[in-house]
Amino acid sequence: MAALHPQVVHFAIVLVIIGVAFRFVSLLGRPAFAFTGPAAATLLILAALSGVVSVRSGDAAHGPVERAPGARPAVTEHEEWGERTQIVLLVLGAIELLGLAMRKSPRLRAINIASAVVGLVAVFSVYETGEHGGELVYAYAGGVGIRSGDPKDVERLLLAGYYHQAMEDRKAGRAQAAAGLIQQARERFPSDPEVQMLAAESLLLDQQNPQAAIDALAVLSVPDGSPFMRFQRATLQANAYEANGQKDQAIAALEAVLANAPNPRLQQRL
Repeated sequence: MAALHPQVVHFAIVLVIIGVAFRFVSLLGRPAFAFTGPAAATLLILAALSGVVSVRSGDAAHGPVERAPGARPAVTEHEEWGERTQIVLLVLGAIELLGLAMRKSPRLRAINIASAVVGLVAVFSVYETGEHGGELVYAYAGGVGIRSGDPKDVERLLLAGYYHQAMEDRKAGRAQAAAGLIQQARERFPSDPEVQMLAAESLLLDQQNPQAAIDALAVLSVPDGSPFMRFQRATLQANAYEANGQKDQAIAALEAVLANAPNPRLQQRL
């Protein structure tokens, strides 16, 4: 159930927002109520059920996430907001059920107004829960790489960490730190041509060693059907040759690719 948490919570978010919108429209009068009233009741009752499933799936998912260093406070905050939202949605669903039971009562409008007011609270609570969930995912990598249980996902997470931290180090002027991380990625993923391309770029930019970059690019095998990588390699080769004082070779590297696949950026570089 933990793996379904992202899907379930998005259903809950959509159901609440549209359901509350329909409930407000239903207050405009009988013609509007004819369709939007029953639709609002259906959506908001489903939202309450989705809220319960969202909390259950979130509880099942939080264990491995909160064990990551530094992530526990974010997990706890998201969890607390999720429980608050579940309570609000259950109250909202109960009001809607009451409205269905008293659909012929003169008090129905007052019940619908109460539903609309509680609905606004629910929308706010859903927003806060989603905001904290987004922070957990994007700021703490909560669940990223471990949701499916596939080890390949963890490898992709590790590679993304190598790359993004190396880019931050390069931006901050820590060229050797960036080179070290990219070298670790190169050793960890020796058969990935994109990683090897990144390593060649690091030789040129971080280590200021154009000849080593030229040598690395010369043995790099670009997969068939990957024109972007061919363009990228040609650009890197041209940059490395130019940095090495070999202008003719830089031109030749670009022309070799342009002869088979015209590209405006490569033409401009040429």
